[in-house]
Amino acid sequence: MFSGGDYEEVARWLGNFVTSHAKRENPRIEAVVDAGGPREGESYGVRLRLGERLHPPAGEPPIELAYDEIARNRGSLAWCSALADRVGALARELSLAGPGSRRSA
Repeated sequence: MFSGGDYEEVARWLGNFVTSHAKRENPRIEAVVDAGGPREGESYGVRLRLGERLHPPAGEPPIELAYDEIARNRGSLAWCSALADRVGALARELSLAGPGSRRSA
């Protein structure tokens, strides 16, 4: 599998991974990965977006993931499975939270 990678490559992988697993719950959900500012080179902030709504909502901290943890573990099926479960749970919460939450068949 593919462990390691520079900060930008890991950010792309994380965005694709989160989007893929969130869309399994609702195809309209998108990943929002913050990799700039004080996080740059160190960590990522992750939220899910459905229409205008974010989860975790604005005003609450995003899901924080350390760059070195992701780079080290993205080749681990167990680690990826745990992250996929976490993303799926967040996507379900967002989908059930209100307007725009209809699932497509």
